[in-house]
Amino acid sequence: MESDSAFVAPEGVYSVTEEHKPPQLPIHSSTVPQLIYQTRLSSVTVRFPPKQPASPSLAQFLGANLTKDLKKDKEKDKDKDKEAVVKERLLLEERSMSSSDTPEDSFSSPDVAATPDILAEHQQYKLFSHPSISAGKKKPHISRPKHNMRTTSSTFITRLQSAEGLSKTLAAKQGEVTFLFYNTGKAFLWIEVGAKAKEPLTRISFSAHPTCHDVNPLTASSERLDVILGFNTGDLIWFDPMSSRYCRLNKQGTISSSVCTAVRWVPSSQTLFLVSHADGTIIVYDKEREDGLFTASMPNGLTNTPNITINAHHVSPVSGEWDPLSTMFVTPPPWHPEATGRGEKGVVAKNPVSHWRLCRRGVVDFVFSPDNKYVAAISEDGCLRVIDPLAEQLVDCYASYFGSLTCVAWSPDGRFILTGGQDDLLTIFSPWEQRVVARCQGHSSFVSSVAFDESRCDGRTYRFGSVGEDNKLILWDFSSGALHRPKLLAAHHPRISMSSSISLAYRRGTGSTLQLSAPRYHPAPSRNEVSTVQPVLVKQLDSDLLTSLAFLPRALITASKAGHVRLWVRPLVMAGPRRRHMRGTLSATDFQG
Repeated sequence: MESDSAFVAPEGVYSVTEEHKPPQLPIHSSTVPQLIYQTRLSSVTVRFPPKQPASPSLAQFLGANLTKDLKKDKEKDKDKDKEAVVKERLLLEERSMSSSDTPEDSFSSPDVAATPDILAEHQQYKLFSHPSISAGKKKPHISRPKHNMRTTSSTFITRLQSAEGLSKTLAAKQGEVTFLFYNTGKAFLWIEVGAKAKEPLTRISFSAHPTCHDVNPLTASSERLDVILGFNTGDLIWFDPMSSRYCRLNKQGTISSSVCTAVRWVPSSQTLFLVSHADGTIIVYDKEREDGLFTASMPNGLTNTPNITINAHHVSPVSGEWDPLSTMFVTPPPWHPEATGRGEKGVVAKNPVSHWRLCRRGVVDFVFSPDNKYVAAISEDGCLRVIDPLAEQLVDCYASYFGSLTCVAWSPDGRFILTGGQDDLLTIFSPWEQRVVARCQGHSSFVSSVAFDESRCDGRTYRFGSVGEDNKLILWDFSSGALHRPKLLAAHHPRISMSSSISLAYRRGTGSTLQLSAPRYHPAPSRNEVSTVQPVLVKQLDSDLLTSLAFLPRALITASKAGHVRLWVRPLVMAGPRRRHMRGTLSATDFQG
């Protein structure tokens, strides 16, 4: 069964059922652009409503009056439910106002009929809200992009190609549909996974290179999709492919002209997103705000001096000099609540919402934790940083074994952070224990992408995959209970556990007073201190450099640097109900083995 379009894993055969190849470029052309930016993947599943019958049946005619009565009863019940929810929401706001010092500490839901659970989710992002949004007032309706991409005169967008009859095709959809977005060269493509038509739904060409993108699952519906694209010029585009409308942010690098390396929507937020840049910063944006006049402050000691030696024992910097291994440098804009003073009125909120400088070298990628409380960011200085985005503070900083880190993923239950790097290794970190749990050996070149297979992670055994510049697709199975702890690790384990700072273990109540004075920086342990995980499958693919990997419920997807996308269907559907991981706060019992 082994071939270039199939491979055998322990659970069965994976085979290619769908391919999307980049268009052939003329060989004789001397202006063929070099592909210097990786192809990235973004996906979202949208539920389309069932279609109404064209004409009523005889039974519907006979029961017409009964149906009208039922509809009236349902409408009355809905009105009563809305009144009850509004009363409960006002009660929650009163409680929030009475337990806080200022009105800005409360947060009103954008939807009057929102449930208390949804309201609680939005309250955790009140730090990024502007003080002009007062308690008790309904937040303005979520807007859509202003400009029509089909009729735009902007030279930034060079061409828009949509499938014939796209609006009719979307209107005919029913049930769950998975959409995939990816970039290649100066193009951005939107396709439907598993569709009969192999042509993309939309292909957009730009004058700049799209380098990263993300789609907001919170606002995704059959009528709209919110997609953010980042470019090598620093520009950002908020795009709705359903309506072909867009809005441009950070135009011509007004806020930052550095290359966008990653973009992520803030979970449970309809408007906020984070963008990392090649100058070592992460910037918080609101898609509904205009660009403001902003200049980031430079920390002391940030000069063109040589970069930090990776994995060397950390030496405290000169007094007063910024230390990127123990803190992050935050520049609040003039309209930031901390900069203007709480409760100040008349200040127009603009972008950026906030500006974080993490390191002296570029931030490569970042991901949110499943409980939405932390951000794991990797950078070219070889460090994995765990950040509290609400407090805007660095929690922990871990060094790679060697070289820069290139990709990162958080396990579905939040227990582990997985990274890949230029050391050809995958490293499994336990942020709650502040240690490296294991390293995975199998690649013979830089690791390009890592991802967890959520359908095969049950809290005891974790399946994840990786692709690298050696053109290997590797699957791994990891079980913390099955690891053989090296002898040297047992002798040094007490020292490692004491080296955690005011980090996640302390925040969960398991820290001690001694941990408060310990550094946040954790050097990389040696090879004989860490267990090794071997792959369960290594597949050598015949293509150009592999850059991206993603797992869907029924397939895994790989992409190459030239934009060759393959969909590998799973061998079988897992028995039993569909597994879903809770995204709530984790308890201490979740990590006891």
